[in-house]
Amino acid sequence: MAPVWNAPFCELTAFPQDHALYQGELPPAKGILSSLLAEHDLVIVIGAPVFRYYPWVPGDFIPKGASLIQVIDDPYEAAKSPVGDALISNSRLALQGMLELMQHKKPLKNGRKNRKQESNQTQASATYPLTAAQVFALLSPLTAEEYVLVNESPSNVPDFHKSEIGTFTKPNTYYFSSSGCLGWAMPTSVGLALAEQHKGSKRPVILIIGDGSFQYSVQAIWSAVQQKTHLIIIALRNEEYAILKAFARLENLPSVPGLDLPGLDLVSIAKGYGAQAHHANTIEEISEQYAQALNTEGVTLIQISIEKTIHPLLN
Repeated sequence: MAPVWNAPFCELTAFPQDHALYQGELPPAKGILSSLLAEHDLVIVIGAPVFRYYPWVPGDFIPKGASLIQVIDDPYEAAKSPVGDALISNSRLALQGMLELMQHKKPLKNGRKNRKQESNQTQASATYPLTAAQVFALLSPLTAEEYVLVNESPSNVPDFHKSEIGTFTKPNTYYFSSSGCLGWAMPTSVGLALAEQHKGSKRPVILIIGDGSFQYSVQAIWSAVQQKTHLIIIALRNEEYAILKAFARLENLPSVPGLDLPGLDLVSIAKGYGAQAHHANTIEEISEQYAQALNTEGVTLIQISIEKTIHPLLN
């Protein structure tokens, strides 16, 4: 049985994240990524580039002595891969062909239960202001079974994927930036909400966004309101560009100016565009406002103050 990772900056649901073989997401840095795969002699990349990187961390592309095979339908991505051999193919057809050559084994036990236990433990130890992990743990049991989620809170991605709400098992349910850019998620979430509306779907679209990312395309809220979409915006307010502070620390530049965001009132901004909007910082307030937003058509923003913590850029 081979362990499975998502590619760095994986923008879609590429593999069921409750599967026992799922190991998480590869780090977007060459040296660390290679070290993570050190015990393996064969790396197979399906439908993804080799590899996306963010900060520079020196090291080998893959472990010494290991081989890499890439299966992808994009000749450009295959041509620019820095290591390994590439097979230009439809990923589904290639996987079907591989399965025919493999001996079938008994399926492994589903790992979803552990995620639920971890989420409940995180929620139980709540202090104020809440951490992002505590917010995700609180939202998880309240969220409907069927939903679409867009994430642009980059400094909180590791905690997000450890939570129940951040664990995805179906396609077309999760969207993230494949490039690390900011400002794309607000209009993307509006477009997805319009698509759900057009299909007659009951799935709400949930946008989790940081207060820094919120500033880039905020006018998209007006479009969502005018089109009567069902969109819930969870705005995590830590009054800083935490992801850029983490990047600065990695590069030994801890005093980069312009990364603090005091004095913003996201609730008033959202109300100005016609949305329902609320401050919610306690467990009771968050639970009440989130449950109401899930059951109410229209656009709702919930601003939640979270603890100011600069997590390491690469975990």
